[in-house]
Amino acid sequence: MPAGIFRVCLVVITAIVNHPLLFPKENVTVLENAEEVIQKMKEREENLRLEQLKLEQEIADQEILAETSGKVTESENQYNHDPLSWNFWTALSMLVFLLIELWRQDHQEGNWQDYANEEDEIAILGKAFKGVVLPNKDTLANFYERCLQTVTSDIPRNRELVEGFADDLLEALRSVCNRDADMEVEESIGIGSMYENWRAHKPLACDFIVPFTPPEPYCFQLETWCSGESVPPDKQGYGMIKICRADENSTGCICDKTKLGEDLLCLLHSKMSQPQPSHHMEDLLCYKGTRYLDADQVMTWFQFALTKAWNKISHKYEFNLTFNILDYPGALKIKFRSGKTITFNLTPVVQYLDSDVYFISHFPCSSLAEDPTSSIHWFLTFAVYEKRYIQFVSKALPSNSCHLSCLQVLSFLHEKQCSLTGPSSLTNYHLKTVMLHLLQVHPGLDWAPGNLGARLQDMLKFLEKSLQEKKLYHFFIGNRYLPEELGVPLGFQMAEPLNLFRPFVLQRSAYRATMDMFHEMLKNTSALINEYTMHVPNGRATPLNKESL
Repeated sequence: MPAGIFRVCLVVITAIVNHPLLFPKENVTVLENAEEVIQKMKEREENLRLEQLKLEQEIADQEILAETSGKVTESENQYNHDPLSWNFWTALSMLVFLLIELWRQDHQEGNWQDYANEEDEIAILGKAFKGVVLPNKDTLANFYERCLQTVTSDIPRNRELVEGFADDLLEALRSVCNRDADMEVEESIGIGSMYENWRAHKPLACDFIVPFTPPEPYCFQLETWCSGESVPPDKQGYGMIKICRADENSTGCICDKTKLGEDLLCLLHSKMSQPQPSHHMEDLLCYKGTRYLDADQVMTWFQFALTKAWNKISHKYEFNLTFNILDYPGALKIKFRSGKTITFNLTPVVQYLDSDVYFISHFPCSSLAEDPTSSIHWFLTFAVYEKRYIQFVSKALPSNSCHLSCLQVLSFLHEKQCSLTGPSSLTNYHLKTVMLHLLQVHPGLDWAPGNLGARLQDMLKFLEKSLQEKKLYHFFIGNRYLPEELGVPLGFQMAEPLNLFRPFVLQRSAYRATMDMFHEMLKNTSALINEYTMHVPNGRATPLNKESL
């Protein structure tokens, strides 16, 4: 009797957990997979039925054995205790089954319906975008001319001014550093929206990466997650930089690979010639007790070096230079006496082999990339390849193609919506990644100037689908269809795709805020565009001056 009660409870609880009418919110998105779910439930029911028949047969066999026996044997005593033992393990199994079932439903990937309410049900599974009507072609063209084209036209002038000053500042930095002990700084490289010509809002901040190398006789030994060894998912996209002596293994001697013992001495090397550990490595900006480069120490060194460099050349300029963001020492601000300011970012990086992939210490702005567990993990940036790919594709596109215009409009809408609802984990880098994917899918003629509205719709749909699935893959990592002319290292192209939205799986509050922001942006798209557009007869724009913006 107790066994039957437990079996009934197990079946009832299974039905309660999986019943769509009792838990509607947990099953609102299974419509597309209804047949598969029903089939699995039938299979589970059949397995439970077979298990019940098997247990009943075992009990019947033991009862027959007990009746035919004339005395209480050791096996009968064991049988007398079997029901209690069986009941205990059944209860424990039922509890474990419940916990697994609840965990599965709570953490199933893409299961974001917990964040929806009755008013937002139309936004589930791709339905949100169906209610969005973008302005017509003339309104979009008018909006772009009024709000974005003027910003783009100011980019070359600001870029030229900042480039000249950054070169002078880095030259002064090299002169104040000790070449025998300090890192050696190379020429800066311009990256980002200011060098890809799609900056959508002010201030016009230039981003530069500054490669650096260790002093002689040291060199960097680079380690990435795609080197063949198994790494945890949260380490994908990161690498570590080990500092070694350039002549450490140059002789091929086996003394550094084998313990010789206290009484043995290598005839080629003495103890004095062996690499000096830890305390000297800390002087080379390594993490304490290791030989791995510490990103925090690098940024601290870079901040002090920039301060010394500015003190040396400040008398040549009629403006002040300050750090714009204290948490990011490479963010600088030029302030003129008139009150005008210009911002730019200098970020120290380490080059990966002979490629244009770089280990970057910090990002100029926040991103969804998971914070590394320690400061010895550096994220890899493909910013130079992104700029090169956009230039490469632009050669095959029609004149005045709309690919950058689409990205500018989307970036503008995103920035305005975040100013209304607060910041989210969605960044301009994610928007640019969407554009890069669509550039690879759509042929060149699809990006003609007159297709701005259609391509903008494609970007919004692609972004919505990526958010719902919590999957937006890095454009270069795992992409085997890149043009050979770019020169992207083959190891990264053959690696497993890197999901930029993976943190959304764990950061549920960030995901909720991002989805709320995105759906609000979809609802407000037409209103935001119309708010910044002056309607005039025949769809012609009224000439504007800078003061009217």
